[in-house]
Amino acid sequence: MVKNHLSRRSHLKVLASSLAFPFIARESWAKISPNETVNHASFGGSGMAGTDLGQIKRHPNVKVRAIAEIDPTRRKRAEKQFPGIKIYADWRELLQKEGKSLDSVNISTPDHMHAIMGISAMQRGIHVYGQKPLTHGISEARALSGFASKTKLITQMGIQIHSSKEYRTAVGIVHSGIIGRVKAAHLFSGKRWGDSALKPSHKDPVPDGLDWDAWVGPAPFTDYIKGYYHPGQWRKRLHYGTGTFGDMGCHIYDPMFKALGLTYPLSVHSEGPPPNRDNWGFDSKIHYLFPQTQYSVGKELPFTWYDGNASPAQKVVDLLEGTKVPSQGSIVIGTKGVMLLPHVGMPSLYPKKKFPGTPFKIVEGVNHWHQFIDAIRDSGKKPSAHFDYAGPLTESVLLGGIATRFPNQTLTWDAEKLSFKGNEKATELISRKYREGWEMDGLG
Repeated sequence: MVKNHLSRRSHLKVLASSLAFPFIARESWAKISPNETVNHASFGGSGMAGTDLGQIKRHPNVKVRAIAEIDPTRRKRAEKQFPGIKIYADWRELLQKEGKSLDSVNISTPDHMHAIMGISAMQRGIHVYGQKPLTHGISEARALSGFASKTKLITQMGIQIHSSKEYRTAVGIVHSGIIGRVKAAHLFSGKRWGDSALKPSHKDPVPDGLDWDAWVGPAPFTDYIKGYYHPGQWRKRLHYGTGTFGDMGCHIYDPMFKALGLTYPLSVHSEGPPPNRDNWGFDSKIHYLFPQTQYSVGKELPFTWYDGNASPAQKVVDLLEGTKVPSQGSIVIGTKGVMLLPHVGMPSLYPKKKFPGTPFKIVEGVNHWHQFIDAIRDSGKKPSAHFDYAGPLTESVLLGGIATRFPNQTLTWDAEKLSFKGNEKATELISRKYREGWEMDGLG
């Protein structure tokens, strides 16, 4: 049964109890017996949320208690896909009414809602599976990862390829030393989540049953424009999505982030076009320098990100000996060889004469969603994409977005102070001001 969406007055009442909810200690944080059921809810009821929830629901020890879905069409779809489950139009009402009985939630919504949903759930002692990117903003990512670490809640970011055979094998290749120590990596996606035009000046009627104010949430308010934001184009918009790097960067950076043990970059430099007032740009070329790790060579490790029509230089492509470059993936250059890792596909090594056949161990995959549930039931096992890992990964990816606003400038990152050295304008973009009525301590 669908719960009615909230009035504006009701919104403010629920905000008071849900967004400013005090920190609650729960015995269940420590451990749920392996024989007990994990009570779960979903923020989002279709699209990626449907995928996440469908996978989580298949775990034999999970009971899905409720779904929050703001879109009336998607609510109807969720009712058919998940019969008998309580469905709310507003996630805050779900937390208010169901929160005490929940052990976990998945957050599978537009990027701008990730942080406020995540911290609201965690403040109630609820374990969180959060879609990538972890948050829309950098300070938000630091806040969520810090809170999860402090409370020892079980968390997992939705980079499911992280647990796949393909990416786990790539990590194993680097750790084995077969391509030597890594000298550089080139990461790319042919997607073009951007828009060179400005926002249209008109507005359209809000569809019946869609609470547009709640969809906008903590972001700056904008009038509803049919098809411009919801359901599929929000990734292009500065205040709601995070462009191609936010969409695909957390996936494609992940295997080398894991393999090399990376945390925060030293600097970032964009050569691509900047965003305009409303939308992200595309065809990005963003240079990162990371500090050396035990699996890399040289004091600084260069990573380069390309999206849209931007692509690695021909001299890099030539290392693949005529192999067609996939639309998304990475080329990792080591001291003894080169690895091509498609997104999603098994890695291959070059030169081919040096690496005939399959000269590496294949590492079997695990279920990314079930790993999260299993960790809740046995708190001694931490999921591999927990927020302590996902936070720095997300921060690094989102730093590229900030760099695009300062083309052809090198931004030096001070991770400890969460600021750019000598660049106040760039530092101002680390945090964002939440819309009145949506403010929350620890976020922004």
